Amino acid sequence: MSKIAIFASGAGSNADRFIQYTNDLQSDVQVDCLLTNRKVAGIYEVAAKNSVPIFYFSNEDFSNNTKIIALLKQRGIEWIVLAGFLRKIEKDIVNAYNNKIFNLHPSLLPKFGGKGMYGSNVHNAVINAGEKESGITIHLVNNEFDKGEIIFQAKCSVTNGETAEDLAKKIQKLEHKFFASAVEVYIKNSFNN
Repeated sequence: MSKIAIFASGAGSNADRFIQYTNDLQSDVQVDCLLTNRKVAGIYEVAAKNSVPIFYFSNEDFSNNTKIIALLKQRGIEWIVLAGFLRKIEKDIVNAYNNKIFNLHPSLLPKFGGKGMYGSNVHNAVINAGEKESGITIHLVNNEFDKGEIIFQAKCSVTNGETAEDLAKKIQKLEHKFFASAVEVYIKNSFNN
């Protein structure tokens, strides 16, 4: 059983779906805990609903990160999943979990990635560029925004007259459908190599 920590800053719908997936399928991966950098966010409700421990760390704690790495090691965390976590992961955490941190990005990287490219910023950029398709990218995290190895992508069409809100709904469906299973497959394959 591989222990995962999910980092989240917002409503936590992807974290919730991830936990449900691993519970429903009695998966080989287990969500051990949630970490957040927000004192108030929907992720707390997700934690309570699923009986998963949640830990708050300030942005200063994430910058320093000694306490965070200590907690992760103490809990035996092997993998980290970023699910709507709105801050860059510090290099000490990236180094401690080299090629073991997953991020979900709401576009087809390498397009529309990088600093400031999250949420509606991404969807507006896709629409303004006249793209005919968008989608999700699940990638490993390194020390550059959205530049890690891509492990999975799924696409959807972008239709004329579509708003960023319309596109966001399509993207969220892809996220909920594929995120947990793609991560699980990658983790299983890493043990077979």
